Amino acid sequence: MYEYEIQQYRSAELIRRADEARLAREAVRARRAARRQARHGGAEAESHTPRQRRPRFARAA
Repeated sequence: MYEYEIQQYRSAELIRRADEARLAREAVRARRAARRQARHGGAEAESHTPRQRRPRFARAA
């Protein structure tokens, strides 16, 4: 009976650790997504013309 209780405790602890790791990964992903969204949203807000700064191809001679 004692071994069963230890196994139950270990199982519960592993589940808790997995949940904490999952939450940490989700938080990192959410921060990255927020930074990406802010970066793309900020660039679009600053730009007022759809064209690029430099021509895409060099001029022919």
